[in-house]
Amino acid sequence: MAFVLLSKLKQQPGQDILINGGAGLVHSLMKQDLVDEYRLLVYPVVLGSGKRLFTDGSHATLKLVESKPIGADVVLLIYQPAKK
Repeated sequence: MAFVLLSKLKQQPGQDILINGGAGLVHSLMKQDLVDEYRLLVYPVVLGSGKRLFTDGSHATLKLVESKPIGADVVLLIYQPAKK
């Protein structure tokens, strides 16, 4: 039900819809083809474990549309799904 409402909301004119959430939310939105843009902040830290944004078996072809440094060490990467 929530995906139907979100899909209808996306069709209306107005501002962007920004959703902050974890990997589970992102996977659900990806499956419904509701993600128009990914904004990833990359920090220079290697943790070695954790949840993946893109799990094994998921497929997303992305196009880098912007990258810019945020402060001295962090980089913002903005990707959009490549057109099918």
